Amino acid sequence: MKDLLDHRELNRDLAFFTTDPLAGSGLPLWLPAGAVVRAELEKLASDLARQDGCEGVYSPVLGKRALFEKSGHWAKFSDDMFPAMPLGGDELVLRPANCPHHALIYAANRHSYRELPVRLHELAPMFRAERSGVVSGLSRVRQINLDDTHVFCRPDQVADEAARALRSVLRAQEILGLPVDQVRLSKRGDGPGYLGGDGQWRQAEAALREAADAVGLNQLGLDVVEADGEAAFYGPKLDVQVRDGSGREESIATVQVDFIQPERFDLTYDAADGTRPRVVMIHRGTVGSMERVVAALLERHQGRLPLWLAPVQVRVLPVEPAQDNDARSLADDLARAGLRARLDANGSLGARIRASRQRRDAVIGVVGAAEVADGTAAVTDVRAGFRDPVPREELVRLVRQAYSGRAITIDWPSAQSRS
Repeated sequence: MKDLLDHRELNRDLAFFTTDPLAGSGLPLWLPAGAVVRAELEKLASDLARQDGCEGVYSPVLGKRALFEKSGHWAKFSDDMFPAMPLGGDELVLRPANCPHHALIYAANRHSYRELPVRLHELAPMFRAERSGVVSGLSRVRQINLDDTHVFCRPDQVADEAARALRSVLRAQEILGLPVDQVRLSKRGDGPGYLGGDGQWRQAEAALREAADAVGLNQLGLDVVEADGEAAFYGPKLDVQVRDGSGREESIATVQVDFIQPERFDLTYDAADGTRPRVVMIHRGTVGSMERVVAALLERHQGRLPLWLAPVQVRVLPVEPAQDNDARSLADDLARAGLRARLDANGSLGARIRASRQRRDAVIGVVGAAEVADGTAAVTDVRAGFRDPVPREELVRLVRQAYSGRAITIDWPSAQSRS
């Protein structure tokens, strides 16, 4: 069996990202091909958030040191944060997490029990001062761009909201073609650093178990594995685990219950009895961090991404100069349909086909004299194992249909031969 390549090796052919000493270690630069994939992932994250009733917000990447002292991040993570920057009597830091800013956004207005839950979504950067010896490609970076939602809800809504979040996480992984290996219930360990009382932790863990049961993970063939010492400092979480190209488990997305931030920021709602109890905060990452997800996708699919994610969805290759205009017309038709099509007419046909395969273009469409006469393109789809002539209009329609449905592969006509 051929050895699987990791995402850094695959990147040599695909040119998704690069690094430069002037930019710094752990700060990858996204190249055009990688930017296409990231934009598609961001759109998926936004679509899933909107379907779950989330509202979009924006918040700054900087905050006062006092903000993160209040949230507890400074005490827990200061060694892994970038140094504070003095400015006008204040100290500003690059945020290690987005939740404190979202807590401030929730607190900006008064909320009734009848309007809860409030779900705030932002695809936002956060920063970790990873040591130079551990940063690696896209899997360990110093700026993490995270699909991040924070839900503010009543205690009686926690299990339902956690189940809603978990369903969306599993749906995202299905769309991405990343098989989930297991779901881990990450619990508090015996060591120091965990905030909150025993009762709060028991209540939060029970809500997550109820959410896992409601989703029916066992019926999906997924085990819930409980792990002590893997929780966040403010509460337990459900970590969705996938395996990378080397077989190592990675947490790709998470659902976390948090009683601590609402206490520290005094986040309340107006209850039916006139009191103002505190909300419960749920942290949910549905797609995950852009860097880690792209690394996982590259390794899982060995660079040949699902059509909807592929930087080039159709590479159009004229056989000879006489077919250039027809090939260009096909590429234009595909582009007008909202697809990513590229015309490549330089060099021998064999060399162009090899280069297209090396770049893992989703579909290759060759246009020669016979195809011009028939109004077709000779299509090769390596992922689907398909190779046959396809009418031009049908090609545009099928690729567009697969793209709009975020399909893993194109549903080519079954009557045609496959190789």
